[in-house]
Amino acid sequence: MDTSRRQSGIQQLLAAEQEAQQIVNAARNAKMARLRQAKEEAEREITAYCAQMEAEFQKKVAESSGDSGANVKRLEQETEEKIANLKQQAAAISPDVVSMLLRHVTSVKN
Repeated sequence: MDTSRRQSGIQQLLAAEQEAQQIVNAARNAKMARLRQAKEEAEREITAYCAQMEAEFQKKVAESSGDSGANVKRLEQETEEKIANLKQQAAAISPDVVSMLLRHVTSVKN
């Protein structure tokens, strides 16, 4: 009877270990899904922002198309400067944004 209890205890431990592994796997899968979702959302936001900037640029070009080529060059230069500035700002805060996203995405709340 003593060995029967031991076997039963071992079986319970094995079952608990399998259940814990399933919980860990489920959490891992949920984390990966959240990371994919965050990446997709970021890509959508980037695409929308690029489209908005391109539309603004095309609008400015269209408004000044009747003007001389100097205005077009000036607008292109201003736009390039703004794009460079935005890229610089994005590069400066990118690590913080990634860190924040990872912190929020990887935290599991019950």
